[in-house]
Amino acid sequence: MTRSRVALLCALGIDNFGSGLFLPLALVYVTQVVGVPLAVAGTAVTLGTVGGLVVPPLAGRLVDRVGPRAVVIGAQLLQAAGAGAYLLADSAGPVVVAAVLLATGQQLFYSSLFVLIADVAGDVPKDRPFAEVGMVRAGCFGLGALVAGALLTWLGAGGYRIALVADVATFFVAALILALFVQLARPHRHQSERSVKVLRDRPYLALILFSGLFGLSLDFFLIGTPVFVLDRLHGPAWLPGAILALLTVLTSVGGTLALRLTARLTRIAAMRAGSALFAGWCLVSLGVLLVPDGWQAVYLLVSTLVFAAGDLVFGPRSGALAEAAAPPVARGRYLAAYQYAFTVAQVIAPAVVALFSVADWLPWVLVGACAALAVAGLGTLGPRLPASAVAPGQS
Repeated sequence: MTRSRVALLCALGIDNFGSGLFLPLALVYVTQVVGVPLAVAGTAVTLGTVGGLVVPPLAGRLVDRVGPRAVVIGAQLLQAAGAGAYLLADSAGPVVVAAVLLATGQQLFYSSLFVLIADVAGDVPKDRPFAEVGMVRAGCFGLGALVAGALLTWLGAGGYRIALVADVATFFVAALILALFVQLARPHRHQSERSVKVLRDRPYLALILFSGLFGLSLDFFLIGTPVFVLDRLHGPAWLPGAILALLTVLTSVGGTLALRLTARLTRIAAMRAGSALFAGWCLVSLGVLLVPDGWQAVYLLVSTLVFAAGDLVFGPRSGALAEAAAPPVARGRYLAAYQYAFTVAQVIAPAVVALFSVADWLPWVLVGACAALAVAGLGTLGPRLPASAVAPGQS
């Protein structure tokens, strides 16, 4: 592994450790430390997320013009500014500003990150580099969340500000590592091709759509699990954290193993398998309504294994396919557009979770149906994408 790859993994690990310190606590910080009512705080953070939707097209053009490393470094500094703005916020207005800054930095980061990973990896299939990055980021995010929990346990409300200051520091450290130690394995191509437009590439747009159907399951898991466990099942308070911890452990150690176990599958076939596992997870999770109360916690922990398998199988392959299917002169624009699959899912997921107020089974059926649609849609998409992108070892 080259020095640049090691430095990149270190930078992303530090970045995600900081994110784990603060992101899960953002709403709680705004309500308990800043003193903003929950409804207002939720609206402010949502405005930030929606505001970030305008970033990917601009970020993609910037990546194609100046290269991904400079854009990722800028995104780190912008996120540091957003996290720092939370420290200064004393009312709803400044919270909105902080949320918009942080969300804009996050969108800029994700819209340029995967081009940087691909460039550092060089001329090799990108499945393994993406899997390695996913493992490091998942593990460090979980570690950050554990440290944040310890800070709150030991220091009470003062722990929030310490976690936030540490989050700001990690952004600066990550940016510094990227600037000093990451050199691209191949020079980024500065030429542009104006005739290459994502909106004209219907197969790629379909890839974004079907990946978004899968991405909905990811965000539904993160925000829907606590609601379902605590509000609908009236389960123990420790269970949502235990489920998330189990997922973190599995995804931080299982990425490369999942690649080896699915090595004979094309990228499309692996993505379909991951989507099918997510649909199965929804069905299995819905079955908890038939399980005796005393066994529900164990049942949901076991069902998390199905979700983790789907995430591990789908994740690296989807990123590698998106990168390989993009024209080289427009990778920045294409991969930035691909982020809409997950950004839009983030916006939609809270509304899906709210459907628990209608019926306990409704969100599960909706999310499972979306995952099943992804399985069917991806099956028709394979022949329309470049063969070298779908099956790099078989073309």
